[in-house]
Amino acid sequence: MTDDEVLNEFREAGALLEGHFILSSGLRSPIFLQKMFIFMDPVRTERLCRALARKVEARFGRIDVVVSPAVGGIVPGYEMARQLGARAIFVERENGVFALRRGFAIAPHETVLMVEDIVTTGLSSRECLAAIADQPGKIVGAACLVDRSAGKADLGVPLVALVALDVPAYPADALPPELAAIPAVKPGSRGLAP
Repeated sequence: MTDDEVLNEFREAGALLEGHFILSSGLRSPIFLQKMFIFMDPVRTERLCRALARKVEARFGRIDVVVSPAVGGIVPGYEMARQLGARAIFVERENGVFALRRGFAIAPHETVLMVEDIVTTGLSSRECLAAIADQPGKIVGAACLVDRSAGKADLGVPLVALVALDVPAYPADALPPELAAIPAVKPGSRGLAP
């Protein structure tokens, strides 16, 4: 799947938004990828994850376990595991820190891939990887549908992305004038009222 084909999937799903957005990292951006508009379509999700799975297999070989961060990574993590013939597990926050729960475990002989939806700064990916670092098994790398950092985010392991974009992100106090002139919105899930 080419970069243009991937971006067309986002456009056709209404998932590529333009404006002034507050990202979960707190940074501001003129582009927001509303990945849940992708994930509400199982056929589109399967198509994108199948393409990413082929890239993962070419880079890392066989994967036994896919680990993803809850909540946003659960759907792509599950579908990637299905495409790779692997188990799907996830980490979730416990006292503000990602942890394996629900009896999830990784065996010593298993190869592990961490799967995210979108990587911007890599913070949640690093937190997810830290949560499984003390598990037996071998973490071979990470994968995501979209790398918004265009390869700049350091996860501490190799990252395979279906598409890498160089989307600008700015601190709130260093906005370019054209972005500062637009009201900011926070379309993501963090900070939603219970």
